[in-house]
Amino acid sequence: MKVVPRLLRVASVLLAWRLDELVDAAHLYRPLKLLRPLLARPRANVAALSRGERLRMALTELGPIFVKAGQVLSTRRDLIPADIADELSLLQDQVAPFLGSAARAIVEQQLNASTDQLYASFDETPLASASIAQVHAATLRDGREVVVKVLRPGIDVQIARDVKLLRSLGELAQRWHPNADKIRPLDVVAEVEKMLENELDLQREGASASLLKRNFASGVDLYVPAVHWELTSARVLTLERVHGISSDDIAAIDAAGLDRKALAAKGVRVFYEQVFRDNFFHADAHPGNIWVDPTRVDEPRFIALDFGIMGSLPEADQYWLAQNFIALFERDYARIAQLHVAAGWMPSNVRLDELEAAVRTVCEPYFTRPLSQISLAELVVKLFQTARRFELTLQPQLILLQKTLLNIEGVGRMLDPEIDIWAVAHPVLKRILRERYSPLRTLRDIRKRLPEWLRHAPEFPELVRDALRQAGRGEQRLLADADALGQQARLTGRVLRMLGGGLLGATLILSATLLWSLAPQHGVWPPLLLGAAGLLAFAFGSSRQR
Repeated sequence: MKVVPRLLRVASVLLAWRLDELVDAAHLYRPLKLLRPLLARPRANVAALSRGERLRMALTELGPIFVKAGQVLSTRRDLIPADIADELSLLQDQVAPFLGSAARAIVEQQLNASTDQLYASFDETPLASASIAQVHAATLRDGREVVVKVLRPGIDVQIARDVKLLRSLGELAQRWHPNADKIRPLDVVAEVEKMLENELDLQREGASASLLKRNFASGVDLYVPAVHWELTSARVLTLERVHGISSDDIAAIDAAGLDRKALAAKGVRVFYEQVFRDNFFHADAHPGNIWVDPTRVDEPRFIALDFGIMGSLPEADQYWLAQNFIALFERDYARIAQLHVAAGWMPSNVRLDELEAAVRTVCEPYFTRPLSQISLAELVVKLFQTARRFELTLQPQLILLQKTLLNIEGVGRMLDPEIDIWAVAHPVLKRILRERYSPLRTLRDIRKRLPEWLRHAPEFPELVRDALRQAGRGEQRLLADADALGQQARLTGRVLRMLGGGLLGATLILSATLLWSLAPQHGVWPPLLLGAAGLLAFAFGSSRQR
């Protein structure tokens, strides 16, 4: 009951923008039909607007938290109509700034010193203002220019209150909306909560900027402003000030004499390197956060801003996603179907031939066009929509990646409408995979894990002995049929052969690692050959088990 007045305000705004179908979907709002003339009047010229535009305007009027919710919902193109997703992607959380004196007071309270001691100058007029924080220009005591990002006063309380309201709306939609199982409103609310939690910690944002800068330390392709940690806290972030051109300002980029085709190709490469090389990518890469350096005419580069929303993937998902992209580039539809099942994204009982046919149906019309006209982001969205018919379990960790892919492709095509995304991305991805899963990289990983393996090695024979004893006493059923003793004996023999192959393989790999660690003067080939022999032993044991 505490949130009912605010829920009624939400309903009133939705009605004012003639989003009647959203109001009718929630039973709580249906009595409002009788009160519509009193609650809300249509906004001017509302009839001429599309439903997506009306929803965008309504969310903007409701406030910054609803704008965030709309931004998250815009990434779910596999669940909502394309026209609504396109409009929601235009949402900007630009709001009126708060007083510069209040920002100065927050900085002084957080950093335990006056701004006169901390900075040579601090401009109380903000450079930019958003729903969570605003940015002020400042100068350090040594003359270097910086920007100071300051959280809004009282934003924590406001967000907690609005998130509670948003959760109530999500629960209503989950209960009453006819397509709740597809839209999953509570999952959307959870994503908004997580995003806001990350954005409220500016020290976390500083750490993200620092890691991204380290990943692109050369600064040739992407420049990331440095963090001034001595002037940073949970509510204040001080960054090196950078100057650039927004990546959607084509006229300014051309006036600076920059090669837009080279920039577009570099943007695609940087995205794939962030995702598959570093597993740490900028997940809010719209043009306002991706600038172009006007001083680098011979070797153009991007400048990254705003590191509040960053993404990463579990190692397994990163591998499966990379393999899916490679199969898609090579038009290997059977491989795509097999990878989806192997990754656990689809149930194991799915008909692979039917899934392959469905993927081919979606992809083939795209491959009849010139490669420069193929939208990889659009194709991925349609594949997700098709896969839902086969009980696809949409992975939450892939949602930010899908959003970023849409943003990056949009920026690339804005810079170079004829860019061939596939031709640029394919060799980059193959090179990254070749380096990431090379034998030398595998040996390095083994070398890192060797101490842990050695610590547990004495326990392994006892675990094997206990397992075999339990199997012999019948405490563990190795087969479903109780009368299949002969098959059980054969299976036990195969398990023993597998263990033998595994032990031999482990011994060879450990020997290779020790040789590499303790006697590097012998070069890389002896340990490499031993490691390869160990992997063959593992494979032999596994094949004998099957």
